[in-house]
Amino acid sequence: MAELQTGDQAPDFTAPVDGGGTIALSALKGQKIILYFYPKDDTPGCTTQACAFRDNLPQFEDMNAVVIGVSKDTVAKHDKFKDKHGLNFPLISDEDGKICDLYGVWKEKSMYGKSFMGIERSTFLIDENGKIAHVWRKVKVKDHAEEVRDTAQSLAKAA
Repeated sequence: MAELQTGDQAPDFTAPVDGGGTIALSALKGQKIILYFYPKDDTPGCTTQACAFRDNLPQFEDMNAVVIGVSKDTVAKHDKFKDKHGLNFPLISDEDGKICDLYGVWKEKSMYGKSFMGIERSTFLIDENGKIAHVWRKVKVKDHAEEVRDTAQSLAKAA
């Protein structure tokens, strides 16, 4: 399957979220969506990234944008992660990896000379019409939320 590119239609899905509900991407049409994929709840990089999105949420909301995190953790783990760090946006549980596959973020990775499959930290900025406006792959956590915010703001001004 070809990697998703800017201008592609964002693949739709319905998935379980923290707190026991579900979220459908198509139900968010009319808003910008920051859909970010991360490897694991409550690990140092993932916690830093989630807290940065939490801290920038007011600016995202000012642009009519929602932030949604996705990992293969269970809903119960997401609930603990959100409570522990005061996260104020939904976390999707993609236990079967279907959403990771749709977005092409389930990749072979290597650490300490060993290869394994895992989520490649990636972020998709989806516009109000469900099209991918920007893609970040192999994300470095430092300043990433701010970069996404600035890109979303500049796209909003250009529109």
